[in-house]
Amino acid sequence: MYKLTEFRLILLLMTTMAAAASHAAPDKYSIGSVATADQISGWDIDVRPDGTGLPPGSGSVEDGKVIYEEQCASCHGSFGEGMDRWPILAGGEDTLTDDRPEKTVGSYWPFVSTLWDYIHRAMPFLQPQSLEDNEVYALTAYILYLNDLVEDDFSLSRENFSTVKLPNEMAFVDDPRPDVINPRCMQNCRDPETIKITWDSTDLGVTPTQHLQTEATEDVAVSDQDAGEQTYKAACAVCHDAGAAGAPVLGDKSAWTSRLEQGIEILQEHAINGYQGEVGYMPAKGGNTSLDDEQVREAVEYMIKLVN
Repeated sequence: MYKLTEFRLILLLMTTMAAAASHAAPDKYSIGSVATADQISGWDIDVRPDGTGLPPGSGSVEDGKVIYEEQCASCHGSFGEGMDRWPILAGGEDTLTDDRPEKTVGSYWPFVSTLWDYIHRAMPFLQPQSLEDNEVYALTAYILYLNDLVEDDFSLSRENFSTVKLPNEMAFVDDPRPDVINPRCMQNCRDPETIKITWDSTDLGVTPTQHLQTEATEDVAVSDQDAGEQTYKAACAVCHDAGAAGAPVLGDKSAWTSRLEQGIEILQEHAINGYQGEVGYMPAKGGNTSLDDEQVREAVEYMIKLVN
């Protein structure tokens, strides 16, 4: 009798544990899709202070000067002095204790990797990630030269990257605060269809972009026959050629199928006004606000033509 009762208790306990396990949070929620190797490589571009993450390549001060004058001087000045409200890149030595310090690469920034990574990730302003790796090395070398940190015959590469030290490196310390993980929103969540992009940071007028808009408009002033292609190259290729930020790659039918089902009018509306999708963000007009709506529509038509 005792053994039978004990058996029943054990059976009841096992049943209760199995029921509890069946109601536990699942390991996967079947939301989204597994990231592809190409998608991961598009995001995994950070560079560490010791040079970890750097691609092969090199660039000289001499080559960097040519690229800088073509791509950077209109905003940052010929000598890194900054134009209008664009950041100053050079100078500012011994000003960090002043009431109005100049925080430049030479006076404030901690690591060369910060400079390389920012150029590679975010520059030029209207075409981020459009520079070749050797061009990024060259621009980094030239900006170091503007700050009197290397000689004019210097060439920067992955091999000698960690030998260049910035003056303010030791003024930076590790952040001792712990990482904080917020709980997921699993109840009463907002309907994604109700989330709309209502404005762009360029609407604030803080960043002076008129000179860039004039240059970009001139670049895409071409014949009607290839207007869509030219607009694509000027404003869209930086993301859609490589699939950056979740953008569907040009000509990739599998990536475009679900989007084409929405209809060309919806795609053009998203391209003109901006759109937050499940796997990425489409900035209004690809971030090039100087384009008119018709130019954007032509670019969308060009991209769809290469899928069909």
